Amino acid sequence: MLRQAPALAAAERFLAATARVLDRRRFERLFRDGPATPVRDAVAAYEGPDGGFGHALEPDGRGPAAQPAAVALALRTLDEADAWDEALVARACDWLERVAPPEGGACFVDPAIEGWPHAPWWEPEADRTASLITTGPIAGTLISRGTAHPWLERATALAWERIDGLQEPSPYTLLGAVGFLEHASDRPRAAAAIERLGDALRADPMLGPLTFAPRPDSIARAAFDAATIDVALDRLAAGQHEDGGWTFDWPAWSPVAAAEWRGSVTVDALAVLRANGRWD
Repeated sequence: MLRQAPALAAAERFLAATARVLDRRRFERLFRDGPATPVRDAVAAYEGPDGGFGHALEPDGRGPAAQPAAVALALRTLDEADAWDEALVARACDWLERVAPPEGGACFVDPAIEGWPHAPWWEPEADRTASLITTGPIAGTLISRGTAHPWLERATALAWERIDGLQEPSPYTLLGAVGFLEHASDRPRAAAAIERLGDALRADPMLGPLTFAPRPDSIARAAFDAATIDVALDRLAAGQHEDGGWTFDWPAWSPVAAAEWRGSVTVDALAVLRANGRWD
């Protein structure tokens, strides 16, 4: 049964008052039948001369240089809005290949962030080891779009190797694994991996079921019962603030980053609620 719809007009006013152009364009595309091209152009504004994405596209990394997490967000946004641009994506994949760790994939934070404002948890590792946190979602989105690139071949092999070896994963490592499994080509293997990770998904105290399984057809939805999802949706729906927006539950380390994250998670919240039938 449909519950009370979110105050969409209030959310739109909130975004107009505080959000960056990128999230206003996302809102227009997803909820006002807007065109795809403005979303593509908003994402492209964060592209660097090397083909990667930086310039605080991912709000926690404020430097101009490209970062894997920013590439992940760029690809997710293009995919979400059906604004996929093969040229943009090809250049990003070329960048990923040039800076890939020896084992393939992508590191968590590129050392180019050093000397620039960034969240305290954005600390590059000295050996630039590959991270499932970034590799998984990037590879998953590329697979979903049928992209062929040498980076993706090695990243896919790395993701499976890391997922098969997971033991007590951190919440964000678990999220990276789910981001890959959501679109992995070997569906039986992906379903088996989700089943094996089910206890960890259910026990996670940080991210919650809708982060791992935002849509009814999400692969990780099998790990949660209907009552758990319903409670999470009630909580999400109740999270709209008086100003029309939603907020986040991780530390706010920068006023600018906090404002940008609020715009991003507001569009995300609306999308999740609609996908789950909470409003038409």
